[in-house]
Amino acid sequence: MNRVQNVHLVDDDPGVCEALGLFLTTEGYSVRTYNSAASFLDSISKDDIGCLITDIQMPGMTGLELMQTLRERGIAMPVILATAYADVPIALKVMKMGAVDLLEKPFHYEALLAIIREALQQTYADHARRAKSEATLSRFSTLTKREKEVLAGVLKGRPNKLIANDLGISMRTVEVHRATLMMKMGAKSLPDLVRLALIVPPEELPISPE
Repeated sequence: MNRVQNVHLVDDDPGVCEALGLFLTTEGYSVRTYNSAASFLDSISKDDIGCLITDIQMPGMTGLELMQTLRERGIAMPVILATAYADVPIALKVMKMGAVDLLEKPFHYEALLAIIREALQQTYADHARRAKSEATLSRFSTLTKREKEVLAGVLKGRPNKLIANDLGISMRTVEVHRATLMMKMGAKSLPDLVRLALIVPPEELPISPE
């Protein structure tokens, strides 16, 4: 998978969008600019990846309100906030909301590039985690009801003999189901299986007898 290089820039100042957009483009980033939070929200979706740089003080929806709206929509995009009027209360609020950083205008471009790299690394890691979770859930959905029952027993730490007694089947059958579910889940070892199973919502697993 190629590293994400998308930067979304939201600022009501056309000069900032033009200058910063040009600079980041020459640095190899794919930049999309917006003159308002509303125009950004109209064009973004959960599938869009990259990082967002937005001014705090904007007419209409502010940068902080934009962050909150993204959270409410379930869009997990790292956000870098910018302002010409930074103070301690604003900085604390921004960090508590989960922004990557708060930058003062005019930008120090080297610092900005370092923060963008950090934000995009976060995007890449989040995307990789989501892809792994989706793949694991897809594999889990291929398990039969009996394989899920055996998996539930394994996760309880019960040996094959007890799982067999619980389910009223032979120990050999449990061993076959266990080997099959390991293969279907793509697990190379028991610890690996446990790690993958932690991704599965608990309610999806049958309740195994104690």
